[in-house]
Amino acid sequence: MQHEFEIRTQGPGLYELTADLRRWLASVGGLSSGLLTLFVRHTSCSLLIQENADPEVQTDLQAFFTRLVPPSDHPSMGYLRHTYEGPDDMPAHIKAAMMPVSLSIPISDGTLGLGAWQGVYLFEHRQAPHQRKILAHLSA
Repeated sequence: MQHEFEIRTQGPGLYELTADLRRWLASVGGLSSGLLTLFVRHTSCSLLIQENADPEVQTDLQAFFTRLVPPSDHPSMGYLRHTYEGPDDMPAHIKAAMMPVSLSIPISDGTLGLGAWQGVYLFEHRQAPHQRKILAHLSA
């Protein structure tokens, strides 16, 4: 069974979709165990399972990856050639190459097999708002 989620972003950051996944899983019903595979259909954002208890975790992750891969107009990034889509584009592709674009989450007793402090996030790497699509595949 497949479903496509759409996440509207408002610039860089982590956008939690755990509640959306839980609602969809509950609406499907009847699957006590299985595997949920998520795949983001874009090359400038990522998917993460990360702590969802303290928002500083998301802020610190965003700050770390911005520092690790600054915009292409930063002096340290002068070697980049793909710059015509803006100073955030190629760095977004680099970040997406470093982080997962797909996740596998076990389904146990009809629920996501996440830990107590885990949430599922889309990590947006671009500055402008985007409509992101995530394909979910649920298998028994």
